[in-house]
Amino acid sequence: MNAQTAPESTARAAGDAQALAALYAAPEILRVVNVWDAVSARVVAELPGTRAIATAGHGIAASHGYPDGERIPLDVMLAAVERITATTALPVTADLDGGFGDAGETVRRAIGVGVSGANIEDQLRPLDASVAVMRAAISAGEREGVPFVLNARTDALVRAGDRPRAESIADAIERGRAYLDAGAQCVFVPGVLTADETRELVAGIGERRISVIGLPGALAAAEYEALGVARISYGPMPQNVALTALKRLGESLASDGVIPEGTEMLNNL
Repeated sequence: MNAQTAPESTARAAGDAQALAALYAAPEILRVVNVWDAVSARVVAELPGTRAIATAGHGIAASHGYPDGERIPLDVMLAAVERITATTALPVTADLDGGFGDAGETVRRAIGVGVSGANIEDQLRPLDASVAVMRAAISAGEREGVPFVLNARTDALVRAGDRPRAESIADAIERGRAYLDAGAQCVFVPGVLTADETRELVAGIGERRISVIGLPGALAAAEYEALGVARISYGPMPQNVALTALKRLGESLASDGVIPEGTEMLNNL
């Protein structure tokens, strides 16, 4: 891997951002299999049909021994993201949690390592404060000359507590519209969404303006596509699938098993 200089990374981010925005707006849903390090990024990037790379903040944190969230130092997170961008020529969109206390500065630094878009969480802050966070991210891109592709995440569902589901959906719509007005490309509404809830969110926020997560119990990507969803990602689940496979292998080897036939040498960088 050859590290790029900051000007090269910024120039790359500017070009990649245009391609990434087009992928969000396309009729076909953008499928991104989240990665957490250089080797997982390379494996996913080489798969036929992969059009963009998305990092998993939870996965990167876990791989460095930190819990999910902003407990991982920003320098450590961005160093991992930089290694990921160095493995691929595809656009890279990063999970930047809640912006690490300064969304504008965090986006500026992410652009400097080649990132062209990001998820940033509202963490269910008051709406005005949340809009300010999203606007700061967009403004940072503008100052760098990058049409930064913000997938503004609302936690209206995952932090709802005992609030009625209908109220949470309405809150997600209100927040989503405000984030689009602030310059976001798309609104990420994590949670297991039914078809009816997805229709309501798309109707309220906009077609090809909703991003969802594929969790156990969620709809298939093609079903979300038919409902007008722009993007589906899988968060920490790809890493959990990989770790489950590792756990099962360890159990097998501890019981005098052998390495399975057909195992690919995917870690040859």
